[in-house]
Amino acid sequence: MNFNLSEEQNMLKDSVARFVRDEYDFDSRRANASSELGFNPANWQMFAELGWLSIPFDEAHGGFGGGATEVMAVMEEMGKGLVVEPFVATVLMFGGLLNKSGNTALQDANIEKIIDGSLQGSFAYLERQSRFELADVKTQAKRDGADFVLNGEKTVVSNGMAANKVVVSARTSGEQCDEAGITLFLIDTDAPGVERTSYRLMDGQLVANIKLTDVRVAADHVLGDVDNGYTLIEAVVGDVIIALCAEAMGIMQKLNTTTIEYTKTRKQFGVAISSFQALQHRMVDMFMAGEQAKSILYRAVCAAESGADDLPKNIAALKVMIGRNGKLIGDEAIQLHGGMGLTDELDVGHYVKRLMMINTTFGDADFQQRKFNSLTYSD
Repeated sequence: MNFNLSEEQNMLKDSVARFVRDEYDFDSRRANASSELGFNPANWQMFAELGWLSIPFDEAHGGFGGGATEVMAVMEEMGKGLVVEPFVATVLMFGGLLNKSGNTALQDANIEKIIDGSLQGSFAYLERQSRFELADVKTQAKRDGADFVLNGEKTVVSNGMAANKVVVSARTSGEQCDEAGITLFLIDTDAPGVERTSYRLMDGQLVANIKLTDVRVAADHVLGDVDNGYTLIEAVVGDVIIALCAEAMGIMQKLNTTTIEYTKTRKQFGVAISSFQALQHRMVDMFMAGEQAKSILYRAVCAAESGADDLPKNIAALKVMIGRNGKLIGDEAIQLHGGMGLTDELDVGHYVKRLMMINTTFGDADFQQRKFNSLTYSD
């Protein structure tokens, strides 16, 4: 597949690569991840100054007007550095929902603040029972005069502790797992009745559970249409899955490079282990797995840019390939590093943990395989 980036896209990709190379070594990343917010606010302001936070937004709101290709270029390089700053949570999920909501007033009030780095956001969609089903929503939103009153709990909210505002999915009608009847609300995290509890995931990312007790939300803080929020969720989640897979692609490239370099320096029987034919075959398998994933990533990006009818099928296939090939590359990287690959002091294990978390976000490879099959056989 011929997939050449434009000069402008290459400049964007190179700027992120330089930041990761010069400013974001492994020790810095660990310090950022372990901080109170889970990231470095100074880095976030640098992202704003460099224009990275404006990439997916329309020019009418001061954005770059970029699409899936520009986001892929950024996320691939961020993956190589295991960047923990909440680009996905604030810009792609929270900002993406605002950008596609059709609510001009909320867009005008918030998008420019995202772009200048002054507003942190998140999307609270998961619940304890929902697993990978986006439509499994028990959180209730009941009308009370001109407002809505929300009650329920959301779990594993990415950037939930640092967020100033959060978009919450809640049920306004229908049964627990119905796609119809879900509405999206924009709420302030310091509003009465909002309680947050933080914890860290295995990859070091800081997330939160958010409990809502009689949280009052004005009707003009609804994103999209009442009862029709699922359509908006699906559209944004598709974009985010492609972005996360681009991040995984960068991680896989980094693991391949790191593993090859290590085998050239590690010696057994007086020679570098890279000279052993059996290990060469395994490294070729790692390389091929990465190339296969890259090809289907490009296919999904092209489908997203063109608005192809088979975009959902491409996204599901991409998530399957990233999940399975990422596991192969991660497992081999640890194996070829020996016991060192499992230590906290070596970056290999941290990259593998991040791949595992990406696999489980919005449905693991098995879940997406079933989704791909249903889309294929329903055509």
